[in-house]
Amino acid sequence: MARIVDMYARRLQIQENLTQQIAEAIMAVTDAKGVGVVMSASHLCMRMRGVEKQNSEMKTSCMLGSFLKCKDTRAEFLQLIRN
Repeated sequence: MARIVDMYARRLQIQENLTQQIAEAIMAVTDAKGVGVVMSASHLCMRMRGVEKQNSEMKTSCMLGSFLKCKDTRAEFLQLIRN
């Protein structure tokens, strides 16, 4: 998992695309029935330039397969990562 994230995170891109690329790569490599990825990141552009919000954090998510289709599966996943 860490290598997949590292491979895509090295590229200059927006967080939404990064989250989706990681989810699609995990789905392809593992042949899973579903994948859920939630990414939380601090952006230096938000901390240092413009709005200068020091504690700002962006969260993005991508749900594929059973996580996208089944409401109960998605809810369980989101509940587990909150704790």
